[in-house]
Amino acid sequence: MTSVPGSDSNGKVAPMCCCMPITPGQVELEVDSYSDKKVEQSYEEKTSGMQYGISDIPPPHLCLLFALQHILQSISSTITVPLVTCVYFCAGDLDLVKSEVTSTFLFMCGVSTILQCLFGVRLSILQGGCHKFLPAIGALMSVDIWKCPDMAPYLAANSTLDAGDVWKPRMREIQGGIMLASVVQVLLGCTGLIGLLLRYIGPITIVPTISLVGLSLVGVALRFCQAHWGISTMTIALLLLFSQYLPNLNVPVPSWRKDKGCHVAKLPIFKLMPVILAVIVSWGLCAILTVCDVAPAAIRTDQKRQAVETASWFFWPYPGQWGMPTVSVAGFVAMLAVTLASMIESVGDYYACARISEVPPPPAHAVNRGVTMEGFSSLLSGLIGSGGATTSYSQNVGTIGLTRVASRSVMITAGFIFLIGGVIGKFGAFLVSMPDPVLGGVVLVSFGLVTSVGLSTLSFVDLSSSRNLTIIGTSLLMGLMVPRFLEGNPNAIKTGNEDVDRVITVLLGTSMFVGGVIAFVLDNTVPGTMTERGLLKWRQVSGTLSGADVDKSRRHSDVTGDKDSPPPSDKHDHNDHNNDNDNDNDDDKQQALADENLHYAGGIYNLPFITPLIRRVHCFRFWPISPTFLYGNVSCGGCCGGRRKEKSRVV
Repeated sequence: MTSVPGSDSNGKVAPMCCCMPITPGQVELEVDSYSDKKVEQSYEEKTSGMQYGISDIPPPHLCLLFALQHILQSISSTITVPLVTCVYFCAGDLDLVKSEVTSTFLFMCGVSTILQCLFGVRLSILQGGCHKFLPAIGALMSVDIWKCPDMAPYLAANSTLDAGDVWKPRMREIQGGIMLASVVQVLLGCTGLIGLLLRYIGPITIVPTISLVGLSLVGVALRFCQAHWGISTMTIALLLLFSQYLPNLNVPVPSWRKDKGCHVAKLPIFKLMPVILAVIVSWGLCAILTVCDVAPAAIRTDQKRQAVETASWFFWPYPGQWGMPTVSVAGFVAMLAVTLASMIESVGDYYACARISEVPPPPAHAVNRGVTMEGFSSLLSGLIGSGGATTSYSQNVGTIGLTRVASRSVMITAGFIFLIGGVIGKFGAFLVSMPDPVLGGVVLVSFGLVTSVGLSTLSFVDLSSSRNLTIIGTSLLMGLMVPRFLEGNPNAIKTGNEDVDRVITVLLGTSMFVGGVIAFVLDNTVPGTMTERGLLKWRQVSGTLSGADVDKSRRHSDVTGDKDSPPPSDKHDHNDHNNDNDNDNDDDKQQALADENLHYAGGIYNLPFITPLIRRVHCFRFWPISPTFLYGNVSCGGCCGGRRKEKSRVV
């Protein structure tokens, strides 16, 4: 048998890391047969309930319709990120600036979605604005040197002052922090270290980290809603009515089909676009009150008309359009903390999307490539100056389950719609002209959903454990209390070095960082079983459960008599850990289940066009983002003590 670099004398590949998870997509192959035999790239859909599978291409008109559905589902969450960011860097009252930043952000969402679907994880993942960056940006802009001055002299009709001298330096500071943090994300993805990081992060760390994103943005929602509580309350009520009370109400809509001709079809429009309908009704009421000249100034629709009139029809974002990004330690550290949290959630979205799409879980190389591409897209966003970073959208993963359409082509089409919307300058200006109270209602519900997504992770955790309740409660309250203290005492941190003071102030002023770090430290130091911490369920759902995890849990069960520990499974039967033959049989059982998945997974997650070329270069097997990434499938017990018989694995 021909050996390859990194293999032993028997041609078996040595393990790269003892913490590598057992991924269902891994398959045992002879090294020489892998070298000489071309792996078939075909993908036969194994989707019983899907209308269109991952590799299917719907007809053009349906593809466009399905893509618009995803756009409508995400547009409200997407535009809130640049609009809120503009408030932080002192451009909240500059409508033309807000329209250009919004157009840039839409453009980058389109670019990110296309790159992710083609070269990233290659699932139907929509990339949109990341709300997690908002608290970090707010904390960074709250430092004394970046606090907004009085903008009245800059906004005066006959003023000779340039407002760009105020907001552009702040934007460039945000850009630099996002770019540096994105470089770290790219490195974590390219080197495969994201898998090692996930071994120490469980649901107890996720709960305060994600929940505090929404809770810390209450002030932002209040700023928009308090302009007119009547319109804001109406928008919130309509959102709840459409999304919670009327989702199953089918509305007759004129339609046409080739086989039926003109007919009336019943569609669940309240389920498909509750946010858009609520905005149309509330915005329409504001327009009627404006025409009747009875609308207060806060809800008049003609106040921002100048932004639409002055905006150019076509707006072309380009790198450095706001100037050269600046870099500071405070900006980098703040954005890095948020980037790590975003990566963790994105990995969960990858596995959730695969389950809903009824395809095998993404193998290691696909996850690594997805994280890498997300970091690269955020790097481009920072370079161009969109005011934020992009991440995967969980709500669009849910939309796939509702529509039963998982086609990658649909999501690529949605990316092109985003891209075109960003290039048309009038479109961004039109979105910016939305009255603040209407936006406030949308923002409040959106931030509430972000909070609830974090709290939903509690389903993995044993809530009867005083250990877990103490950690979660302490981290949540500390995450709210420390930033509020620093907000009222901005000069509380005094180390004698201004740069160090600024870094500490920004970190401690970010709620999700404070709560997440406290939860991470306590969860990994306070004694507790894996079942109690929710790690077994968490890793099983996310596809990162390894044989070592089951071994560890069962050994603890034998010592403590914990009846809640997981029972033996067909994949991990470890009745005799010292018996190599039993271990080999267990591997064979697991491999028999995994063999079937490779046939279906190969065509989904491999890179288009270039995978056959990559297969010819053996060294690519050791690059974690390569479709031929090769590593040993062993547990910590087998790697670090009493070494098992390893088998060659190719993803």
